[in-house]
Amino acid sequence: MSTGTERIECRTAEVGDGLIIRRALPNRRRRTVGAWCFFDHAGPVAVSAGGLHVGPHPHIGLQTFTWMIEGAVTHRDSLGNEQLITPGQVNIMTAGAGIAHSEDSADGPGAAPRLHAAQLWIALPDAERHRAPAFRNHPQLPRLELGGFGVRVLAGSVAGRASPVEVYSPLMAADLSAGAAAAAELPLTAAFEHAALVLEGAAEVAGEALLPGTLLYLAPGRAQLAITCQAAARLLVIGGVPFAEEVLLWWNFVARNAEEMAAATDDWNAGRRFGAVHGSPSAPLRAPALSGLNLRA
Repeated sequence: MSTGTERIECRTAEVGDGLIIRRALPNRRRRTVGAWCFFDHAGPVAVSAGGLHVGPHPHIGLQTFTWMIEGAVTHRDSLGNEQLITPGQVNIMTAGAGIAHSEDSADGPGAAPRLHAAQLWIALPDAERHRAPAFRNHPQLPRLELGGFGVRVLAGSVAGRASPVEVYSPLMAADLSAGAAAAAELPLTAAFEHAALVLEGAAEVAGEALLPGTLLYLAPGRAQLAITCQAAARLLVIGGVPFAEEVLLWWNFVARNAEEMAAATDDWNAGRRFGAVHGSPSAPLRAPALSGLNLRA
């Protein structure tokens, strides 16, 4: 294994109406990469296999970040937003003190036959985690060519190109795709820790051969990252300044202690605080009882 790298196998999980995903973060070996505290890779999968259907549910203390590669999903939230996200777009939802939303694959005539997406959470720093909730769709994101890869800057900046997505910690995310063999040196911020996940095909990152299902962690100190592929491939690189605050993750919440989790659970199940999501064909989720299990797992 290359110096400063760590291979982490994703685990499979089920979300919504039976959609099987690969979960890269959190895991028992590494909870966060910068402020990125949750990372699911969904698909590519035929929508006929179920698609994405997640009924209304609450969030606190985080931003949800959706990168759509194939398919279309309708976001609805308790602020009254209804937004169809399509390939090449990012949805960013800032939960702050509390918001509820739902996500449903678009259906009907003309609906996309497949779904492929990455869904991540960003832990909000203490100074920002009680802010007012907000939502925005970003249909236009910077793109550059690098050694045969098309690089889409999803968050932060890469090679001087800055994403318009508003975040509250120093971080980055970039999607790299190639239709044939390619080799690039991706410029990095040396103060950041990073991670790479192949979404399609196969690639070599920092000398490590990767297929979908393995997250490669890269410790701080790198100013560039060697990425190659021998055929068509796609991967996602994320990074950020190591997150100094201890956070708890449980169900759909990011908090600092169990009391905050319990209050959010009680408020959601009692119909307080988060507001209502209208129009979703999926039934609202009920928060499970807070247990004494490890809330960070």
